[in-house]
Amino acid sequence: MGTEAVLRAAIGNAHRVVVKVGSSSLTGPGGGAIDEARLVALVGHLAAVRERGGEVVLVSSGAIAAGLGPLGLTARPRDLATQQAAASVGQGALVAAYARAFAQHHLTVGQVLLTADDVTRRTHYTNARRTLTRLLSLGIVPVVNENDTVATHEIRFGDNDRLAALVSHLVGADALVLLTDVDALYDGPPSRAGSQRISAVLSGEDLAGVEIGGTGSSVGSGGMATKVESAGIAGAAGIPTILSRLADAGHALAGDDVGTVFAPQARSRASRQLWIAHATTPRGRLIVDEGAVTALTKRRTSLLPAGIVEVQGTFTGGDPVDVCAPDGRAIARGLVNYSSGELPNMLGRSTHDLARDLGAAYEREVIHRDDLVML
Repeated sequence: MGTEAVLRAAIGNAHRVVVKVGSSSLTGPGGGAIDEARLVALVGHLAAVRERGGEVVLVSSGAIAAGLGPLGLTARPRDLATQQAAASVGQGALVAAYARAFAQHHLTVGQVLLTADDVTRRTHYTNARRTLTRLLSLGIVPVVNENDTVATHEIRFGDNDRLAALVSHLVGADALVLLTDVDALYDGPPSRAGSQRISAVLSGEDLAGVEIGGTGSSVGSGGMATKVESAGIAGAAGIPTILSRLADAGHALAGDDVGTVFAPQARSRASRQLWIAHATTPRGRLIVDEGAVTALTKRRTSLLPAGIVEVQGTFTGGDPVDVCAPDGRAIARGLVNYSSGELPNMLGRSTHDLARDLGAAYEREVIHRDDLVML
């Protein structure tokens, strides 16, 4: 059995599966209402996974799209405030539709709304994992979405493809299934004559020369590029991914020869490192000297104030920041322990001196190595 066949078999036999469905797959041609027939069909496939003894986490877009009609809008709004309003109206309708559909299979859903902030700060991350794990142990189908009602540009995942990949690692999934309105990844635009389906991506070399486009929908926020990126995020966690269209969901979940399957990497990153690297948007930059670059990259140390030469941006303690070499190249991302207002007076000084002059609270790292991931 070849590598691709092994991957597809693993997905077909996966015990815990994260399934992501996009807005354009769930809504009608105009994008202003949920297509109940499509949603019911999807739920039927997910219920089949449960019937064979598996577990399912559903990451569903569609809240903003479902709110467009009631708000009298015809396309996804560009401004954040209107997106939030549409999500507020549409989220209830979306979850209600899922609740009705799963109830036909005697299954109960539980809504989980996340922002990037919820899962990068240590206590919030632990709470999110605990909640999802407990829902699964109780036999509930978690329906996860980004909390578009309150998320700002600074604390957004950006799209649910990336969220799904991160959730798959959060719950220790055995497979990730990305459902979209395109049947697979192609080596060029699918509409172009001669473009060929790529059935498997076993390494980064398989993507060399591939034209990967953006979103083709008026209601979605992601595109093929984000799906390929998300498969890479899941792969970094050791999780195989299959990309397929909603109409082929049953075949994708069964491991049949549809869509495009992505192989996981041999080595996986620790959970919080994956989230810090991929779920956060940096609020600032810390420029460090060459000595600090060496300590961070070679010895994997924490970042101390002595090695920082410049602070850029405005941030508070607990925010994500990029750590940059003297030439401006980002070498790491981490959660900082101090605000941008506190740090300038600490630069170049040892933690011992800071503790002596400012108090014991300053005898700590700027970024602890457990909160730091190399880029």
